[in-house]
Amino acid sequence: MFKTACQEQLLPGDTLQQKWEFAQEAGYDAIELRGKGDFHFRDRLPELRRAQADGVVMPTVCVDMLHFFGAFDPDLRRDAVAQMKSQLSVIAELGGRGAQTPASYGMFSRRLPPFEPPRSEEEDHEVLLKGLTELGEHARAEGVTLFLEPLNRYEDHMVNRLEQAAELIRAVGLDSVRIGIDSYHMNIEETDPAAAILAVAPLIGHAQVSDSNRFQPGAGHLDWPAWLGALDAAGYDGYLAAECRLTGDPVDAVRSVPAFLHRAAG
Repeated sequence: MFKTACQEQLLPGDTLQQKWEFAQEAGYDAIELRGKGDFHFRDRLPELRRAQADGVVMPTVCVDMLHFFGAFDPDLRRDAVAQMKSQLSVIAELGGRGAQTPASYGMFSRRLPPFEPPRSEEEDHEVLLKGLTELGEHARAEGVTLFLEPLNRYEDHMVNRLEQAAELIRAVGLDSVRIGIDSYHMNIEETDPAAAILAVAPLIGHAQVSDSNRFQPGAGHLDWPAWLGALDAAGYDGYLAAECRLTGDPVDAVRSVPAFLHRAAG
């Protein structure tokens, strides 16, 4: 049986303790945190420690910043790496599993003019390897994992498919860097999402879920039995973290996710 988590911004309540009370009642096993820039996540440590002391389960954090370690500007890259190192350290202090980040988001798309990015594919590869190695070494020192999330072609021009993330991770050669899969992006990019999961099974470290239309699981047309069956066959033992928009009544929508996923998993 899969464990489910929900990102904190989707849960009703003013505090993590209130959100956790709702999450448990709805059938979730954990809360996935969001890590903003400017060291905001580090500054939340007192709040997070209080929540942990009150029993809130917070195994992962998903980055919520404006720039990432694959940025074109070197200063932005350095800042993104510093922010991610801080987030990895904080989640380690909480006894968590790791932090998820894409290479970039909204920085460039080959699907829109001018179509050709200002950096070559070789330069992209070099930047990504350098960033992943530095972050992976920090994650290893902290005893946690960095999860690299492939995004769809309209949101990132560098890492779109699981096989591309796997190639980078194998080149880095650190067990502390793994793939963070996302069902929504896979629905766009993978010809056969289930086969894509099985092809990189040993490298999958985290999973985020939303349906084909980015709404909560069950609100679109994604083949959930196939997707979850592949993840189960891959031996995945982490969380399924809801990262989605909500359609219909938001409280009912977020409440529906654990039961839907368990039904779909059989």
